[in-house]
Amino acid sequence: MKVLVLGAGISGHTAALLLRRKLSKAHEVIVISPNARWNWIPSNIWVGVGAMTPKDVTFELAPIYQRAKIQFHQAKAMEIYPEGDKDSKSPFVMAESTVSDNQGEKIRVEYDYLINATGPKLNFAATPGLGPDQGNSVSVCTAEHAEEASHQVNALIEKMKAGEKKTFVVGTGHGLCTCEGAAFEYTFNLDFTLRHHGVRDKAKIVYLSNEAELGDFGVGGLHFRMGGFVNPSRVFAESFFVERGVDWIIGAHVEKVEPGKIFYETLDGAKDELSFDFAMLLPPFTGVPMKAFDASGGEITEKLFTPSHFMKVDADYQSKAYEDWAPDDWPKTYQSCYDNIFSIGIAFAPPHQISQPRKSKNGTPITPAPPRTGMPSAIMGRVVASSIVDMINGVSVKPTHAASMAELGAACVASAGAHPLNGSAVSMTMYPIVQDFTKYPESGRSLDYTTGEVGLSGHWIKKLLHYAFIYKAKALPFWWMIPE
Repeated sequence: MKVLVLGAGISGHTAALLLRRKLSKAHEVIVISPNARWNWIPSNIWVGVGAMTPKDVTFELAPIYQRAKIQFHQAKAMEIYPEGDKDSKSPFVMAESTVSDNQGEKIRVEYDYLINATGPKLNFAATPGLGPDQGNSVSVCTAEHAEEASHQVNALIEKMKAGEKKTFVVGTGHGLCTCEGAAFEYTFNLDFTLRHHGVRDKAKIVYLSNEAELGDFGVGGLHFRMGGFVNPSRVFAESFFVERGVDWIIGAHVEKVEPGKIFYETLDGAKDELSFDFAMLLPPFTGVPMKAFDASGGEITEKLFTPSHFMKVDADYQSKAYEDWAPDDWPKTYQSCYDNIFSIGIAFAPPHQISQPRKSKNGTPITPAPPRTGMPSAIMGRVVASSIVDMINGVSVKPTHAASMAELGAACVASAGAHPLNGSAVSMTMYPIVQDFTKYPESGRSLDYTTGEVGLSGHWIKKLLHYAFIYKAKALPFWWMIPE
């Protein structure tokens, strides 16, 4: 049997390594990814302030796969033929090489089982002027983007040391962005870095987000039990922002970014502009655009993918009012309409947001997309790999493992300053990720397993996790003992 994994991010790489470990050598594990290097994306925020370098958060994939006996193609998947074609009934994927020596060369890879873990396309084009390549803002979505951000920060620090005042804007660059947690982390690492250099008094920092409330994070906010009271994460976040002297603008959709100026609309319908010297704005995501064809060559892309290029899986995609959303809407096995195709991580299509959907008074959607990164992505990789192993070994003809986000918990350590003695991080847990107001009517989540606190110990935990997960991703001895 051949198991093909598209993408080598957190979910795809996890699935590939586990498949190779659990399957006998009689079976092949193949990975197609356009990237030559693996990136521990959660630490890019540290690269973005100069606390780490790209080499600290990336490594070459080819040597790892060679050692693990995984076949690797550095290429971009373009087309899926789940029924084969006129020449062969074996399903296959067509890809284009991204290796410089044979750029664009067509590659045909057959499979018996397919995992789509391509991750997101960074859709900077959704907002005119957004992004580091063709736009007027920076990003921390890749290690290279983050390194450029750090260069700009350092240049501005030198100007502030000379007495100039500067405005820094950090947040989301579109009304439908996700990953507000990364923007939160970068905001407070920037604050910490400016304090470290003694220029914080010369800086105005503004957090600009599509969240309806601070502390929403795309999951509808959290509730913590503290001192005998139940407090929303909004209170927790607002107090943190006030303590650090960070201003905020929420419920915002960025319409365009011009040099030194951001134009945005808020939920109340107001339109305004914000001047800046530095802007780190995250882009919205789409799925990686791929096409699908049946055995006769007819296009069936709509059968497998949503219009935003995310793959449809075992979720309930019926359009529903917010009041009718249910935990059972969310996928459990991540199996598509083809029994041998799965999709995990950011590549799968969620049934709807987790946060309550909102539009401005002008009708502009301003709602965080559901986060599907980090711990949940890795768990999906493990679950789908385990199901495929059981299906190949004849244990079952159906997936044997499940990981609904409505039944999964998650832990997040959000850095607020990288320093071994006076750094800090916000450590949060939540259960479940998707609210279940039937089981937990008070807040949608268990108050026993949804927690939040800030301190130096959180920084050490995040630093430890950085090294632990890179060790695991390199498939070094006993890597499988490190949990997702």
